Amino acid sequence: MFSPVKPTKIYEQVIEQIKDFIKKGELKYGDKLPAERDLCERLKVSRTSIREALRALEILGLIECRQGEGNFIKDNFENSLLESLSMMFMLHGSNPTEVLEFRKIIEPGTAALAARKINVKQLSEIKEVVSLLNNTDDEGKSVEFDKKFHYLITQASGNYIISNMMSAVSSLVDKYIESARMNMFHIEGNKTILNGHHDDIVAAIEARDPAAAAAAMRKHLDYTTDYMLRLE
Repeated sequence: MFSPVKPTKIYEQVIEQIKDFIKKGELKYGDKLPAERDLCERLKVSRTSIREALRALEILGLIECRQGEGNFIKDNFENSLLESLSMMFMLHGSNPTEVLEFRKIIEPGTAALAARKINVKQLSEIKEVVSLLNNTDDEGKSVEFDKKFHYLITQASGNYIISNMMSAVSSLVDKYIESARMNMFHIEGNKTILNGHHDDIVAAIEARDPAAAAAAMRKHLDYTTDYMLRLE
């Protein structure tokens, strides 16, 4: 019923304290951390523990040490975190079914958000990519345009969490899009059907119709999913 309680190392407690400063708003992007001596006094720990904690946070990409200036919360540490997540997903293994489930849950909602939040520039970029996608006969370019189409919609959702999670799983999603596109490209009629799906998604987003955008994206993913599952 009970498990042994594992002792927490001092430097791990320091990291938790620093995270707490961030949660409370005492530290923000770009802020300079208190000097090591001040941290020692505030947290009642040794300088060695402080240095171990700072080193761990630097390895994680959350802070940076500037020679002669001190330690700072990184202005942009998303890439470091996303690289770690991407590596974790790749090590876990690319399970096509899980990728399909993820996309079918996330992307219809993302399209709905885009229909509500998209701006003129973003819509123009998506329409341009769809035009390129629908009019190319080059398989490689088709794959690249297809990837860009989906990620532009994700960005247009205006949701920071969704955008970053999609970026984190991009290595798996991109692989799926490439595989699906390459397999479907050779079958007569598929290109026309997929082009129609893309047009419907863009039309719904442009019409600012979240329900229609979600339905169009779901139809598109259902079609590609059913096709890919038949190949397994």
